[in-house]
Amino acid sequence: MNLENSIKDVIAKKLEDGTVDKLVAEHLEKGVNNALDSLFRSYGDVTKVIEEKVKSVMIPYLESYDYSEYITKLDSVLVDVLNCSALENKKLLENFKELMLPEDIKTIKVTELFKRWMKYVAKNIETDDLEICYEDGPSYEYVEVGFEVERNEERSWSSFEHAIVVFECEKDEKMNFEIRIDRWKKYDKEEWSIDYSSNYDINSLRRLGEFEILLMKLEQNHTKLILDSLGDSDDVEPEEKPEVSFS
Repeated sequence: MNLENSIKDVIAKKLEDGTVDKLVAEHLEKGVNNALDSLFRSYGDVTKVIEEKVKSVMIPYLESYDYSEYITKLDSVLVDVLNCSALENKKLLENFKELMLPEDIKTIKVTELFKRWMKYVAKNIETDDLEICYEDGPSYEYVEVGFEVERNEERSWSSFEHAIVVFECEKDEKMNFEIRIDRWKKYDKEEWSIDYSSNYDINSLRRLGEFEILLMKLEQNHTKLILDSLGDSDDVEPEEKPEVSFS
């Protein structure tokens, strides 16, 4: 009985000093806030009502508006956008797709890499300053190209060996490439690792050529380079044909 009386006394005191009223008010406030939050959330009842009211006003207005005066302007804008961006975006997507397809070869000879670079030169070389040959039909002059392996001077005690493979085109410096290679003498034997700079963001993919994509794929696939030659030269015939005027 003493315990019950004590409990009653405590409750009576809390009722008298307003503690219970304060707690009830606080929890009521929390409950109201929670209820309002729920009502105004993305899928809350109040949000749905507001959304319906906005739709009922805006949609009929937009549907009844006459857009005919803007159709010509819109068509012109779309054509301009496509002309400016379609080719670049197509190149970006093609390069991205090509980069994602693995170059599934474990090793590649430097002479084979040289041949693939020569095809790149033949396709992409700038022809503005090349002479035109008219024998057997008009064509651009052959251009001299070559490659050379430049070994770094290493300390005799070093376990590593470094070198640079230089691909050089006499008529167009934009075709030139330098590729760093290295090997661990003890374990790599005659196979060299390709270290081609590949710090490109997604936007730069639209500016990369197919040979750069090839080098990036060889590096990421850990394809080893075999130096079956330390240098060579050859002539490349440009694929582009000159336009000859007979006037």
